[in-house]
Amino acid sequence: MTKAIIIGTAGHIDHGKTALVRALTGIDADRLPEEKRRGITIDLGFADMDLGDVRLGFVDVPGHERFVKNMLAGAHGIDAVALVIAADEGVMPQTREHFDICRLLDVRKGLVVVTKADLVDEELLELVRAEARELVKGSFLEGSPSVAVSSRTGLGIEALKQTLHDVAVDVTPRTSDFVTRLPIDRSFTMHGFGVVVTGTLVAGEVREGYELELLPEGRHVRVRGVQVHGSGVSKATAGQRTAINLSGLETDDVARGMVLAAPARFKPTHTVDANVRVLPDASRSLRSRQRVRVHIGTAEILARVRVLEDPNEIPIGANGFAQLRFETPVVGILGDRFIIRSYSPSRTIGGGQILDPFTTRHRRRDLVEVRARLSQLLQDDRAAQLAAFVRSAQRHGLSRSEVAIRTGWRDEVIQRVTQDALLREDLVNADGVLISRAVFDDLKQTVITEIALYHQREPLSRGLAKEVLRERYFAGSSPEVFRCVLAQLEASKALVTERDVLRLAEHTRAPSGADAELRDRLERVFRDARFETPTISEAFSRAGLTPAAIQHGRKVLQLLFDSGALVRVHGEMFFHRSALDELTQRVRDYARRTPDRTIDVAAFKELAGVSRKYAIPLLEYLDRQRVTRRDGDRRVVL
Repeated sequence: MTKAIIIGTAGHIDHGKTALVRALTGIDADRLPEEKRRGITIDLGFADMDLGDVRLGFVDVPGHERFVKNMLAGAHGIDAVALVIAADEGVMPQTREHFDICRLLDVRKGLVVVTKADLVDEELLELVRAEARELVKGSFLEGSPSVAVSSRTGLGIEALKQTLHDVAVDVTPRTSDFVTRLPIDRSFTMHGFGVVVTGTLVAGEVREGYELELLPEGRHVRVRGVQVHGSGVSKATAGQRTAINLSGLETDDVARGMVLAAPARFKPTHTVDANVRVLPDASRSLRSRQRVRVHIGTAEILARVRVLEDPNEIPIGANGFAQLRFETPVVGILGDRFIIRSYSPSRTIGGGQILDPFTTRHRRRDLVEVRARLSQLLQDDRAAQLAAFVRSAQRHGLSRSEVAIRTGWRDEVIQRVTQDALLREDLVNADGVLISRAVFDDLKQTVITEIALYHQREPLSRGLAKEVLRERYFAGSSPEVFRCVLAQLEASKALVTERDVLRLAEHTRAPSGADAELRDRLERVFRDARFETPTISEAFSRAGLTPAAIQHGRKVLQLLFDSGALVRVHGEMFFHRSALDELTQRVRDYARRTPDRTIDVAAFKELAGVSRKYAIPLLEYLDRQRVTRRDGDRRVVL
């Protein structure tokens, strides 16, 4: 397969970037009338070139300092950089700024192109080359190829093509570990087609008929057609400059900075934790509460900084952790690179990468722990990164979908990384929700402790209601975590669940002393009452309870309900089990004496010796117990 590589130009205004692209490809990347009138590049331009086994896509960026934000919109997706330096001027301010931006965006391949070589002699040309070597010393471009060319005469163009081919072959192919994502850098309407958006497909693939999500709005759209380098294709893959025809949109619905992505795999955020580097030539350190411009993908967003270091600043030339709070939502995942520019005047002061895209405000006393977690997210160890996210989720735990929106990993990658992390035994898989083992064990201990305390307070109670426990101690946890905690405790025989009530396995409710005597008196009241059972108040009075002891009496009475000695027939109408068993036998004996095995209300009242007040609830109870079945005004005895 032909390898697709994106080459970005970088360099000062009027150093011949657009002319160089035209000499290489035959395509004039300046498309705007104002660009042609003024002779400078204002916005992004695009071209492509086929070098046999390599297909190069060029992103031509403006060099004027006023249009650096446009340059940044195109620089995010490049695989390699062509650092352009004019032989008649040498390294200039935007040369340095563009080169700094490429370093901050972690571009790892490229070359130096010295243009306008026909305008200087060999001695000056060598001076410019030496200046370029000094600029790139200690960077990814140190030791990289340097080619002198003239776009006007064609000098060195063929050699440059071969060098570009060699650089492209050496570029590491983009990983297939991430789901589809395309930051939009341009949108327009084509007659007969509708809305078309373009951008560098940074991950995944796009095919005709695919459903995608337009972020941050969250609007679902369908792909009508796909083009790569101006030609229709069945599929666009990561690393290709891609044009996508979308249905159901108007031009005003789309703007640079939006993102097309696989549906339900990303979520906009307002606050991220990040690793930030301040440039050595920045005018000042990065401080908390500073308002900055953040360029991520093709978007430019205003944000406030909170430095997470002590003191509250990242010095010039240093690295540190910071929190960025965006004024409008942004789409970002773990590892995404960004550039920070000062609010006014707009100058590049640093950049970095997102570590936690869905963070929260941090308390000052927690910053040491926060920095430790962010250091783990900075490692090139996905299992360790996943564990760090899980630990930060605390009692809530982390579901597969929450892992996806933080990382952009495909499902297969999430599964593989999860298995690796679980093997390290510091995570628990709670029915699909990951939670740290330390937090999970703490939750188990909390359950045991709270139920034990409840037993001390309420020794006659069956136990603590499951829903009460969930609301009090698992309000911040996923339902899966709650279920898994209880399941493990039950499996270990530490806990018993009885009709949505939880008790410790060793807990017994056998009353002693005065409570046992009261239980026996209450049971005797109901047993002696037989079919004309008393109300609860009457039962308490007959058992000799004072009004002050009624609340305690209810707890003792509950023991009789739970043991089955008393049965609720209707509302607060309770009968002793022996009376109900006797009544059931009477009804069945009566049925054997009747040819149709039926009984009506009048016959039942006489049989039981009760009034209608008790007869109807008792008959309905027998219906529920399938002793009888109602048939009109009579009951059939089953």
